[in-house]
Amino acid sequence: MQVFGFDIIELLVLISALIGAGLIAGVLAGLLGVGGGVILVPVLFQVFTSIKIDPDIVMHLSVGTSLATIIPTSIRSVKSHMAKGAVDLDLLKTWLWPVLIGTLFGSVIAAYADGFWLKAVFSGVVTIVGIKLLFGKEDWVLAKDIPLGWINNLVAWVMGMFSTLMGIGGGTFAVTYMTLSSRKIHQAIATSSGLGLLISVPATVGYIVAGWGNASLPAFSIGFVNLWGVALIIPATVFAAPLGVKLAHSFSRRTLEITFALLLFSVAIRFGISLL
Repeated sequence: MQVFGFDIIELLVLISALIGAGLIAGVLAGLLGVGGGVILVPVLFQVFTSIKIDPDIVMHLSVGTSLATIIPTSIRSVKSHMAKGAVDLDLLKTWLWPVLIGTLFGSVIAAYADGFWLKAVFSGVVTIVGIKLLFGKEDWVLAKDIPLGWINNLVAWVMGMFSTLMGIGGGTFAVTYMTLSSRKIHQAIATSSGLGLLISVPATVGYIVAGWGNASLPAFSIGFVNLWGVALIIPATVFAAPLGVKLAHSFSRRTLEITFALLLFSVAIRFGISLL
């Protein structure tokens, strides 16, 4: 018996897997203090692969769906941080157009890029971030403040483009960039939540357009955004995140950094193997 294009058993497995992905992403995001994209993309990739989605689009679908789930999370997060006055709105304004242009570039690349290259980009970037977490020190700085002007615009453009290709909200890039520019970690985290909104909305639209009409898409997909994933992951993530936050207080910051780095390396290895 077919329901929504799936056998009933396959549909139940899909629903269970997506809810599970949201729960895992929520716990790990709360525990490690990162956006869900870094967690969700590899989990979604595994889920969509297991239900035999076309290998040529499985990475695109994972990235697009991840970006869509970031939108409501970013809205809630940035509102909370703004209420506390922690968001650098002036900096966000300087990022607006470079980030939008970067997401446009990323969306165009995603429309024509083979899944191989999306996996390669994701694997390469998370490896670099993992190395930074393992060996970086809090007193590492490259500048006394954010270098406004063309350098800042270029960084914002790069953050927008690579975040779009990876299906993340850009927090990993923004926090690193701001802390290396002598900004406080709390302000960096708060401002990066605003960056997540700047990236996720246009990038999601870009992935919808890029995948529009693709014959290999599973049921209830709009372009490269799977609505089953969005509908099931968001509430699961919101439900599970507080548990991760509670667990985080049981570990030192250094322990969490090492844990996150090892997680990133495992993701990089998983994607690296699939590239062979």
